[in-house]
Amino acid sequence: MNDIEMPEIETRLGALRRKRGLSAIRLAAAVGVSRQSIYAMEAGTYVPNTTVALRLARALETTVEELFALPGATPAPNLRSEHVVLLPGSTTVHEGQGVQLCRVEKRLMASVPSPVPWYFPATDAVIADEPAPQGKTRAQVFQDQDDFSNRILVAGCDPAISVLSRHVQAAGIELVLAHRNSSQALALLKEGCVHVAGTHLKDEASGESNLPQINRLFSKNSVAVIAFAFWEEGILTARGNPKGIRGIEDFAREDIAIVNREKGSGSRALLDSRLQRARIKSNSVRGYGHLAPGHLPAAWQVQSGAVDCCLATRAVARVFGLHFIPLVSERYDLVIRKRHLELPRVQNLLDTLSRLTFRRELEGLGGYDTRVAGQRML
Repeated sequence: MNDIEMPEIETRLGALRRKRGLSAIRLAAAVGVSRQSIYAMEAGTYVPNTTVALRLARALETTVEELFALPGATPAPNLRSEHVVLLPGSTTVHEGQGVQLCRVEKRLMASVPSPVPWYFPATDAVIADEPAPQGKTRAQVFQDQDDFSNRILVAGCDPAISVLSRHVQAAGIELVLAHRNSSQALALLKEGCVHVAGTHLKDEASGESNLPQINRLFSKNSVAVIAFAFWEEGILTARGNPKGIRGIEDFAREDIAIVNREKGSGSRALLDSRLQRARIKSNSVRGYGHLAPGHLPAAWQVQSGAVDCCLATRAVARVFGLHFIPLVSERYDLVIRKRHLELPRVQNLLDTLSRLTFRRELEGLGGYDTRVAGQRML
């Protein structure tokens, strides 16, 4: 093997190998090199020749760029380009708009999915009795044999968890998504009601994402924290920003109405922090008490013209074709009880976070940086 010494190369080879559950010996055999060469490449002291690099990428279901990079280099997603035909009757389409594709005879049709679900939600049962105070009741289940053991219950507020849900389905695993803000999701995890809690709560004192709040809520070594992605959060306004909003300071204007988020949400905490920094009292902001239960519902009110602006992510702004003013980059984390980490379905979920196909789709939404996806933060 003609290896070239590269003492300053960055590599994710070791991390991806371990996520795939491959030993160094097994990967070496699949690629046709020695175990020592695998360790050297994982240490970043050697970079393989082109043939070996391609074999590594194939064995780990990724790309060479994902495995090896120069310090500070950010691999650009390699997306193919296709000619498509927009489905007649589609809503106004803008650059960056997400679409679903389907081949209809010789044409590749592009349909714009609705950000509002105009369909009956998926259900497994119907409630049969009035719930008791503790929430216990009976349900009439549609399927006789299903014990629902292939499912993971996830509480959180990031709409992009639906992308993760689609990708784990290939392994026969289903995510049951419960929309809750960050504080509510962590509370549910603490009560043992969910497998995974998604959170984006930045500590004002340290500027650190999530870990300070998690350490306050959970006993030492009881949970693991896995990074999902960095996202951009900011101000969403109507397309073209007709009222010329430039920052939080404009929220004090009499001609500006906002929609807020509920207490305990990361967006509410961000707004309160920025208002305090700008020395703006909340009672002077029109719409401060007007609440929306999530990023998408808040953006919908801006898109419909009911309000002038809200706080949400860049990806949500792109879905609705809204103007976006960035305020902060935050890390969205997944918090899991350590006793659940070894469940095969949870292991599959964590493995999916590092897969190129998932990361490519998530970054394609806009405003997501997936380089940290799957990394253990605690």
